[in-house]
Amino acid sequence: MTTTSARPSAARPQGARATISAKTLRTDRWWFEPAYTVVGLSAWLLWGLIHTLVIKNYYFAEGPGYHYLTPFFSPCVSVACEPQAAELGRWLPDWPILPYAAISLPFLLLFRLTCYYYRRAYYRSFWLSPPACAVPDGHKTYTGETRFPLVFQNLHRYAFYAAVLISLLNTYDAVVSFHGTDGFGFGLGNVVIVANVVMLWAYTASCHSCRHIMGGRLKHFSQHPVRYRAWSFVSKLNTRHKELAWITLGTLTLTDVYILAVSAGWFPDLRFFN
Repeated sequence: MTTTSARPSAARPQGARATISAKTLRTDRWWFEPAYTVVGLSAWLLWGLIHTLVIKNYYFAEGPGYHYLTPFFSPCVSVACEPQAAELGRWLPDWPILPYAAISLPFLLLFRLTCYYYRRAYYRSFWLSPPACAVPDGHKTYTGETRFPLVFQNLHRYAFYAAVLISLLNTYDAVVSFHGTDGFGFGLGNVVIVANVVMLWAYTASCHSCRHIMGGRLKHFSQHPVRYRAWSFVSKLNTRHKELAWITLGTLTLTDVYILAVSAGWFPDLRFFN
C-alpha cells in the first residue's frame, strides 16, 4: 500500500508561498455590497440635490389648517420661504444655489459623511479601499485619516451635537403638523413624518459618538447606574447602526416624496381625524 507524501514541491523552496496570479480567490459575490452602495448613495444624493435646488413643492398646507414641511427644507429660513413654513423666521438671502435650509443641511451632510459606517461604505465602494476583505486595495499606498481632506473625519463627534439639534427641529415640525386652525388632527402625512423622526432619532442615538458620550469615560459602571442603562440601550442600537443608516435614507426620501406629491396635487392627503 502506498501513500502520497506531503513533501514540498521541488519547484518551490520549502517555506515559500505559492504563486497565485488571481487577484482574489473569493468565489462569493463580494462585489455586490460595494455596487449597491454606489447606486444607493448616488441616487439619494442626486435626489436631494435636485429637490433642494429645484425649489418646488416642499411645503403643503390645506388652507389655514394642517401643514407639512419636508425635512430637506427644515428649518426654512430663506427670505423666499413660504411664511407659514418659516418657523425660525426668514433672514437668509435668496441666492440661486443656496438651499432654503442652508443652516442645517451642511451639518447633516457632515454628520453622515463622517459617520463610522458611511466611512466604511464609501471607502469600500467609491474609493475601493479596499472593496472587500481579502480583495486587493485599489490604491498602492495608505495614509489613513491623517491628511487633508480625511483629517476632517475627526469632526464627527462635534457634528453629532448638530445632528441632535436638527433632530429636535424635525421633532418640532412633526408636532406642529398635528395642529391647525381647527385644532388637533392627523392624516397619513403625519404618520410618515413621525415615522421618519423616530428613525432619525434611532440612527442618531446609535452613533458611536453617542455611545462614547454615554459611557466611554466611565471606569466603574456600578457607580453610574443611570448612565450604564443609557449606555446599554445605545449599545443595542449601535449594533443596528448600518441598518438604521440605510433605513433613514429611505424614510427621508419617502417623507420628501410624499409631501412633494400632495403639494403638487398628485393625490390628496388621507385624513384620519379632522
